[in-house]
Amino acid sequence: MSEIVHSIDTIAAIATPQAAGGLGVIRISGPDALLVASRVFSPVGEPPLTGSAGYRAYYGKVTDNETVLDEAVCLVFRAPRSYTGEDTAELSLHGGLYLLRRALGAVFNAGARPAEPGEFTKRAFLNGRIGLSEAEAVMGLISAHGEQAAAAALNALEGSLSREINAVAKDIIAVSAQLAAWVDYPDEDIEDISAQTMKQTFLRAKDALDILLNSFDMGQAVTQGVSAAIVGRPNVGKSTLMNLLTGFDRSIVTPYAGTTRDAVEETVTLGNVALRLTDTAGLRETDDPVERVGVELAMKKLQRASLVLAVFDGSDELTADDIRLLEACKGKLTVAVINKTDLPGKLDTAPVAEAAAELVEMSAASGKGLDRLCAAVERACGTDRFDPCAAMLTTERQRDCCKRAVRWLDEGIDALNNAVTLDAVSVCADACIEALFELTGEKASESVVNEVFARFCVGK
Repeated sequence: MSEIVHSIDTIAAIATPQAAGGLGVIRISGPDALLVASRVFSPVGEPPLTGSAGYRAYYGKVTDNETVLDEAVCLVFRAPRSYTGEDTAELSLHGGLYLLRRALGAVFNAGARPAEPGEFTKRAFLNGRIGLSEAEAVMGLISAHGEQAAAAALNALEGSLSREINAVAKDIIAVSAQLAAWVDYPDEDIEDISAQTMKQTFLRAKDALDILLNSFDMGQAVTQGVSAAIVGRPNVGKSTLMNLLTGFDRSIVTPYAGTTRDAVEETVTLGNVALRLTDTAGLRETDDPVERVGVELAMKKLQRASLVLAVFDGSDELTADDIRLLEACKGKLTVAVINKTDLPGKLDTAPVAEAAAELVEMSAASGKGLDRLCAAVERACGTDRFDPCAAMLTTERQRDCCKRAVRWLDEGIDALNNAVTLDAVSVCADACIEALFELTGEKASESVVNEVFARFCVGK
């Protein structure tokens, strides 16, 4: 991280949601944080904040050009024991948006500058408080849709992934160090490291990284969510299912075919899986130009979705539109939903079961069978085996680093199998280490670091 220059200015931002609430927090961090805070906040019966030893809460008033804005509480943290590793002050005011924005303006006039997205957490990383993978876990905690996602993000924040990656890197570093000594000092009496020993070390490292890579999709389903599309011919109950899953009337339901003509989207949690769910127009041949656009959009959503909930009417026989849907679902991760089980059944489920990873019979109108749908989605996405305490990759950046490390391990193994010179093996080992250290942030470039924190919200 030597190429990154540490900031020396003081930043500020509203750290709570931009909406009215009981409380709003303005966070100030940097070398002059307490000086800036003291210019807008006057503690009652206490000396100025600049003399505070930290780790205290002060009651007082926030002013703007001598105009009292609000009563407030100021929390003071001293470096390095703060979130950012810098001196930090947090002003807690009443949570009106006008009030917060005016108070923030006073803080800027007092010498702070607006924080960039994720800059507080970026400073925590730059100051060695957390690693890059732990910083990414912060966003996982913020965006968690359920208990398992929050537990997994907290586990990552506590360093589970970094520990796993560092353990792998440690073994490769030992090989690299011995190879470097052998290459740089050929005349010295250095103990040889056998090709078999190096190969076994590379294979163990590759196995550990493969486990992380193989669990990526499952982890993504829990922590980031899965794009899912509800598809089927008209009047099979797609919109009724959408409303059941969302818990309110998100889609219009009528007995008339073609009611849904646009894609209706909502995020829902089904068991351990966060679904970015889309209710689509009924798939059928139509002469209505408006409905035809909706059908075309539904097919695009089906093709792009990671998970398809294909809905069929259990009280009717398979139609030509149903069969076309089964063809469209080939090669897609599909959960078939046989709906309307509260009516006499007529559907032959065998062709449907052949095309789907899971088949569930239920009544979207009554909700009966929702637990079975939940279990089927978890099995299809693999989250029924999800362990939130296990180390896992949570971002595409981490997966890319891991894949590059595996490729270099494969290159090293091939070099050893083909009796290539050991200096070539050394190059593979060093490149593998570099990829692993980029993952944890120990050797990440400034551009990589900036890209990570650009995805954060302002104030975090």
